[in-house]
Amino acid sequence: MTPPVRATRLSARDTLSEALAGILRRPGRAVLTALGTVLGVGSFVAVLGLTATLSSQIDGRFNVLTATEVTVQDVAAEHDEFAGPAFPADAEQRLRQVAGIAHAGVLWTVRLDPGTPVGALPSGGGATGGGGGTAVVAASPGAVAALTPTLRQGRLYDEFAERTHQRVAVLGSGVADRLGITTLATRPVVHIGQEPFTVAGIIADVERRPEHLLSVLVPRATAEELWGPPGPASATLLIDTELGAARQVAGLVPLALRPDHPEYLKAVPPPDPRALRSGVTSDLSALFLLLAGICLVIGAVGIANTTLVAVLERTGEIGLRRALGARGRHVWAQFLTESAALGALGGLVGTSLGELTVVGVSLVRDWTPVIHPATVAAAPLAGLLTGLLAGLHPAWRAARVEPAEALRR
Repeated sequence: MTPPVRATRLSARDTLSEALAGILRRPGRAVLTALGTVLGVGSFVAVLGLTATLSSQIDGRFNVLTATEVTVQDVAAEHDEFAGPAFPADAEQRLRQVAGIAHAGVLWTVRLDPGTPVGALPSGGGATGGGGGTAVVAASPGAVAALTPTLRQGRLYDEFAERTHQRVAVLGSGVADRLGITTLATRPVVHIGQEPFTVAGIIADVERRPEHLLSVLVPRATAEELWGPPGPASATLLIDTELGAARQVAGLVPLALRPDHPEYLKAVPPPDPRALRSGVTSDLSALFLLLAGICLVIGAVGIANTTLVAVLERTGEIGLRRALGARGRHVWAQFLTESAALGALGGLVGTSLGELTVVGVSLVRDWTPVIHPATVAAAPLAGLLTGLLAGLHPAWRAARVEPAEALRR
């Protein structure tokens, strides 16, 4: 009696050995095949790592700047239309008695007559106050300091200039460039209408209220003398607080300034940083995750294309295996394992390159690199999954090769 023919079997160990042998037999092609996954996974890790790092930088900058800023609005007109300006003339002196305040002062945009020129000449030989976008802002010395300015040249006006109603001005960099004032060595003068103001300094940048880079800042007392007090609800008190004191300061300021009518002042404390931070982080993550996904798709297409070419070139080998008893699922498992192994290898290399990219960029930018452990753990798995998905069709094509037809080629 003839013994029954035993079905051929291919163990997992043998499948892995055959797949590794196929990869090592063509190392150049294997490297090129894995390169797509390396780039995709590397981009995935680098993008997510840089997103997390950038988000942490945004968090830190947001917390330091926004969490130390309090604005107080004049709402006296809402309670009494005849109340007049709510901020007292000695607002800065009163606020010095409140703990936790670093700098504070009142500022408002001066109401100029329509067509009043603001320029380097009395006739307005520069930008105009109306059409040219040059605003004249009355700001006490404390308000200018609360903007946290960086000077390009000169100096800021001080309390002496405020107290003696000096006609001095500090220009934002945008206004200075527009008016052609590049140096203070010639003691330039800016004219607001027919009123000359000596330029004391030029601000290169501010950390708060960047719109004032397009403004001419003049002392508060001088502005009141020339153009009158601010209109209803037009003045604002800007306060730069110590870290952690903003909400306490916001609760004390109305009573410290107007104990008779604290309701005339509305203090606006910093917003909850967690809500804005999560919004910024989620937006950045969604955008860059989409870009990383596109990179992975490109890598998957590369693996699929290279593996399919390999199947066509190895048709004779596949036919020989089938003739010796290998089943279609054995061939399918072999090619799928090769593709998955290349994907996993590319994932590991790409993860390492992505981490190095994040660290390198952080060192150059003087940031603290942030890479979530979940990203590092998921990246090689993403490479493995990419290789599996990319190898499905080529492996299916290999499994459908007929032995007789393959051996005839």
